[in-house]
Amino acid sequence: MDSYFMLLVFPAFIFAIFSQFKVKSTFKKYSQMSNSRNMTGAQVSRMILDRHGLYDVSVEPIEGRLTDHYDPRTKRVRLSENVYYSTSLAAIGVAAHETGHAVQHAVGYAPLGLRSSLVPIANIGSTLGPYLAIFGLMFNMQYLLQLGIILFTGAVAFYLITLPVEFNASRRAVNMLRGEYVLSHNEIPPVKKVLNAAAMTYVASAAVAMASLLRLLLLAGARGEED
Repeated sequence: MDSYFMLLVFPAFIFAIFSQFKVKSTFKKYSQMSNSRNMTGAQVSRMILDRHGLYDVSVEPIEGRLTDHYDPRTKRVRLSENVYYSTSLAAIGVAAHETGHAVQHAVGYAPLGLRSSLVPIANIGSTLGPYLAIFGLMFNMQYLLQLGIILFTGAVAFYLITLPVEFNASRRAVNMLRGEYVLSHNEIPPVKKVLNAAAMTYVASAAVAMASLLRLLLLAGARGEED
């Protein structure tokens, strides 16, 4: 618990916890409100895909809560069961958002491709990077410290490129729901609130990653001055 952790990482963690609470409470609130057309998340997703000619993209249910995602490798929009079968405004927003990723993939949205290419680096960097850097600091092994920081920087890059990808998918979702007249004028604001709350979790993840990287850099700098 060094001073850099308390000044940088701890506040970011608090923000992350708050964002998780916010998205869950917002989703729960608007899960109680059904859309006027009585369409399920699966139906909305399928409709949007068909309107864009994406007949080769499938929509399927998946276990868990808020486990919704689009898999570009298999071209599948996977919706949690409480989104797939639900007619709530929260479900419609989430389904449209994930379908927005499928549309991004179809039109060759560059940040999505870049994020996909960073997945292996992010997995390694987030898993090994911090530990290598900490071991390097503990045992005064500069090569481990530098390698850990480099690997973790790759993970931070992934978190940062995720932000425009997610924001763009949410904008597409709202525009598609409005353009296809899926929702009424009064139903759009609640969906925006659900998507904004979800976006906050990505901002929080990026904030934690950046704060952790900055902490490592400051600790490395302090160690260098001691040497």
